[in-house]
Amino acid sequence: MARNSNYDYFKAFARMVDYSCEEAKFLRDTIANYNPDEIEKKIKEIHKIEHAADLDKHEMMSNLAKEFITPIDREDIMNLAQDLDNVTDEVEDVMLRLYMFNITSIRAEAVEFANLVVKCCEALKKVAEEFKFFRKSNSINNYIVEVNKLEDEGDRLYAEAMRRLFSECSDTLEIMKWRETFSRFENCCDACEHVCDTIEWAILKNS
Repeated sequence: MARNSNYDYFKAFARMVDYSCEEAKFLRDTIANYNPDEIEKKIKEIHKIEHAADLDKHEMMSNLAKEFITPIDREDIMNLAQDLDNVTDEVEDVMLRLYMFNITSIRAEAVEFANLVVKCCEALKKVAEEFKFFRKSNSINNYIVEVNKLEDEGDRLYAEAMRRLFSECSDTLEIMKWRETFSRFENCCDACEHVCDTIEWAILKNS
């Protein structure tokens, strides 16, 4: 029978962003102290974080299936859970590219991108923590704008990184490796912005 519970969806949203922040910092530290001999071990470690995020998402969906009354529309909860899951997936995908392409040395733009992804996730965390108070909040819109600005910075960095790659590198295989890897970095920033888009839409629907 459908029921109500004390499950806190807003707290769960914020917790899912915590996983993204943890992953992003792990990626940043891996790149800052890059050792290609350790990348296989790093893949297993970052996957543990992503798997924990998946379990939290499944718990949320399990509660949603049993409940009749929810704090915001059920569809918004489902969409937001998926969007938050995409952030953790995208961060892990960057690490996977380092492994799959057997990248042995790190370009300077990757260090910049890794730092930017951390900033995006931390800004997204502020949005998620404030979301619970969206009907009264005077700051959530500013936090969303902060994520949008960081995503714009990601677009700029991607364009600069690609221009430098094609102007400085003559190795076709190396170009292919980094073109795909930079694209995955940009996807992380895009995923954070997409979460904010979903939250904005949920606020409009539920206000």
